[in-house]
Amino acid sequence: MFMSGNPFFIGRGQRHTQGKRVHNLNMRVLVIEDEADMARYLCDGLRQDGYEVLHCADASTGLHQALQPGWDLLIIDRMLPNEQDGLSIVQALRAQQIKTPVLVLSALASLDERVRGLREGGDDYLTKPFAFPELLARIEALTRRIASTTESRVLKIADLVIDLRTRRVERGGQPITLQPREFRLLEYLFRNQNQVVTRTMLLESVWDFHFDPGTNVIDVQISRLRTKIDKGQSIPLLHTVRGVGYRFGMNG
Repeated sequence: MFMSGNPFFIGRGQRHTQGKRVHNLNMRVLVIEDEADMARYLCDGLRQDGYEVLHCADASTGLHQALQPGWDLLIIDRMLPNEQDGLSIVQALRAQQIKTPVLVLSALASLDERVRGLREGGDDYLTKPFAFPELLARIEALTRRIASTTESRVLKIADLVIDLRTRRVERGGQPITLQPREFRLLEYLFRNQNQVVTRTMLLESVWDFHFDPGTNVIDVQISRLRTKIDKGQSIPLLHTVRGVGYRFGMNG
């Protein structure tokens, strides 16, 4: 039960007066919030507005989930258990080139804190207490902003589709589940399609370390990626250039 004096939110009576909105269906939101009443309020309200929602109550679980592909939005509280800062999650995601939009929630309302939240990788920063209609409006604004660039952020070759915003991959209309590193590898190969990419280039651009002639990490990851995107397909896209590296494209 929500008490009118709860310091986290206001305007509960206006929370979702319009019911479910069809355009929100299939939009997946991850909420990382440790305060139980606040988490329940957010999740219930978002679900009633048509969003698919998953809740995590601590930073480690939240980061693990946030690293998985398919999220349309992350709502992350600044102050998490064990003195962990929600911005550490944002920093970890941005370090892995994960661009999922992040709305930061915080009771820290000073200008310096808001600026820090945005500079650390947050896309928006909402201070507590807040009215639920404002939260929805900010989510919709983020969605519109991302949607305006969706076309340039969807990569296509043959029947393979890579959505850089949602990190969803499919081929022939069938979804393909990739781990974060596999997604980065596929994106790099796509952006260099029809060019020979060496193992050194991949290690330095995808793994961020210099070439070790004794490592087989590239071969292992390429093999896994090839199985996921090419197995059973009439047109292979990932080709080995023997003794040199790899080429991504419709022509071997």
